[in-house]
Amino acid sequence: MARLCFMVLIICVNNFVVNPVSGTVAPSFFKNGIVPDILPVSPTGYMTVMYPDGAEVKEGNVLTPSQVKDIPSVTWDITLGRMYTLVMIDPDTPSRLEPTDREYLHWLMVNVPGENIKYADTIAEYVGAAPAQDTGLHRYVFLVYQQPFRTVFNETILSNRSSANRTSFSVSEFAEKYKLGDPVAGNFFQSEYDDYVPILQEQLR
Repeated sequence: MARLCFMVLIICVNNFVVNPVSGTVAPSFFKNGIVPDILPVSPTGYMTVMYPDGAEVKEGNVLTPSQVKDIPSVTWDITLGRMYTLVMIDPDTPSRLEPTDREYLHWLMVNVPGENIKYADTIAEYVGAAPAQDTGLHRYVFLVYQQPFRTVFNETILSNRSSANRTSFSVSEFAEKYKLGDPVAGNFFQSEYDDYVPILQEQLR
């Protein structure tokens, strides 16, 4: 009788743990125009993004603004002892056809120890999706950059009670300014207007 052998392989290189179920988001980033439209290079790893109500970001799936109004939990493969920058942007503001205010900054956390955003420094507090009515689907992109070291970020702190200074952000220019290199993980969803948007817009006035 043949014996079946099962082996679980865990690869550790320089304290970097490779999750065997994670993959690359490169094909979906290319397919949806994020590369080269927004980024010159796709993230190399997959970022898991889960919202409190159970909604999960899955490489371009459609979620409603109501589903993504609260801060999500995020995970990605990490190198032990390293700091990270986490960013969420909408490159399709005010619309994908005419993105004259590209990019809208929804969330920016820096000096993230591993993937523990609880101990990170906040530059832009989380703001959910708020696509204007009749502007179609917007792409909402999450990116993670590995920092070379703990960094002093000379940026204006943005409250989630105002939209000031959130438009015309460039994640590529930000990464270049602080020598972050290419993103190491990412994910994205799409969303269009629903009845929650006016509530969020009022909050941001």
